Amino acid sequence: MIDLYYFPTPNTWKVSIFLEETGLEYRVKTVNILEGDQFDAGFEQVCPNRRVPAIVDHDVLDHAGQPLAIMESGAILIHLAEKTGRFLPSDPFRRAKVLEWLMWQMGGMGPMGGQATFFNAYCPEDLPLARARYTNEVARLWGVLDKHLAGREWIANDEYSIADMACWGWVTLHELQGQDIAATAHLRRWFEQIGARPAVQRAYALGADE
Repeated sequence: MIDLYYFPTPNTWKVSIFLEETGLEYRVKTVNILEGDQFDAGFEQVCPNRRVPAIVDHDVLDHAGQPLAIMESGAILIHLAEKTGRFLPSDPFRRAKVLEWLMWQMGGMGPMGGQATFFNAYCPEDLPLARARYTNEVARLWGVLDKHLAGREWIANDEYSIADMACWGWVTLHELQGQDIAATAHLRRWFEQIGARPAVQRAYALGADE
């Protein structure tokens, strides 16, 4: 059994997508970040960084019998992929290509997308320089991915992987990030193809009423 500490965000959708795709047994532990649940002492014991998602894998125990707690969405995806043998190839070359794009998302697409979303939609001040800086950087990153997807069905090795799961949720915020998804035809095709998967639809709907 896996406990998923969750609130509907692009980073948590990565994990809920994986869980729905594989059918692993899990239960949702809602962490309402709008009400400050992430600062509860109980959650801090699971996730010292106080950010969703986090998981507790009760199938993996330490020497004292305590279950494995993992924070950071990329680390969670790698753990679950290794646990199940799904969506992360064992071949060293193919594995490296998946991890390459996963780290690209973790280090660029996610952080820059988050900043663009904030300065375009939520910042209490109008800061044109900051808005332009992050909106333009997201556009550059999207251009990288769009060009990469030309002639490819999936991001890595032409097979659906944790790299696709990691990137997809951030594209759902294209309007808040100031992006015209119609301008990136290959990315849009990829995005819509993933969004049509039943497991992704279930994962995206999880906690929609929170």
